[in-house]
Amino acid sequence: MTDYIEALCTLHGDDTGVAEVAVALLAELGFESFLVDGSEVKAYIRDDLYDACVLREWAEEHAATVASVKVGRIPQENWNREWESDFPMTVIADRCLIHAPFHLNPPAMEYTINILPQMSFGTGHHETTALMAEMMLEENMAGKRVFDVGCGTGILAILASMMQARHILAVDIDEWAYRSAVENCARNGVRNVEVRQGDGSVATGRRFDLILANIGRNVLLSSFPLFAECLQGGGVLQASGFHTGDLPGINAEAERNGLKYLRHVVRNDWAAAQYAPKDRAVK
Repeated sequence: MTDYIEALCTLHGDDTGVAEVAVALLAELGFESFLVDGSEVKAYIRDDLYDACVLREWAEEHAATVASVKVGRIPQENWNREWESDFPMTVIADRCLIHAPFHLNPPAMEYTINILPQMSFGTGHHETTALMAEMMLEENMAGKRVFDVGCGTGILAILASMMQARHILAVDIDEWAYRSAVENCARNGVRNVEVRQGDGSVATGRRFDLILANIGRNVLLSSFPLFAECLQGGGVLQASGFHTGDLPGINAEAERNGLKYLRHVVRNDWAAAQYAPKDRAVK
């Protein structure tokens, strides 16, 4: 039987973008499963595929991102229990249930999303994903064209589809996330989500009623010109992936690009905010 290796990586900073970069880099080394909690990333790889020297060299090469790495072994007989215990079912706003295939007899709810866990971003466990979903549940999604940039596992795109959005463009720059989103859309029987691999520029020339951007502070700041261009009349930009202390700077950048601040919500120092074009009425 093959054991698993767990690499606990402590990062410099807990911005979602930093963790996503670390996950993408670890995936290139052959790590297949990830858990993200603030500044910590747990990465898992089969023992027979693990190379301690490669991991050490990787940590040294990316010392600006990775503060430390601790390695442990998980026996095969404990693997499923260890993995599944980190993914309890998640309920958002008493309306949306997010569960994994290994959760038996999930309770009935207005929206039930079955997600194969890959990392905590996109499973509803991270504050930013939950905040984005909560704000979506307060919107009338029926008939809207939605752009989900940095879609990860596809959970927000799937929720938009279940809420009767007309069409959703879901984009992620990472191939691993792209494949995960495609798989999860199929798992939930969602047929009106167009999943593409790439950055936000994939949407250039297209117009949307709602843009979902759970992408981290730096990428968000650089993407405001594109978002302002892509918003349809009456459209709304919903953004997260940043801390409450970043909100004034993000609001200022939105203002410079012709977008006005509408509101924001907070959980554990993470924030999600909504913006709309200054010269357009919000539906």
